Amino acid sequence: MSGISKELLEQTLREKLEAEYVEVVDTSGGCGQSYDVIIVSKVFEGKSVLQKHRLVNETCKSEIAQLHAFSQKSYTPAQWEAQKQKQTS
Repeated sequence: MSGISKELLEQTLREKLEAEYVEVVDTSGGCGQSYDVIIVSKVFEGKSVLQKHRLVNETCKSEIAQLHAFSQKSYTPAQWEAQKQKQTS
């Protein structure tokens, strides 16, 4: 298995989850087998952390199946703004 590209994963997340912000970090040293992602989307509104993770996992099942490791942080736009505020203060 060769993994998938950072660009493909980012594009898939943006399109399938209508994400307004996606950050994909390759944590595998460039072989495309392990990623940490941040996803900001309105589709997460009203969902628990577990529900968000399940939605991402289900939506991107075929892409995630090609990876060794996939770590996600999923935020609504309001949660993302709050997160950025915490980081700057």
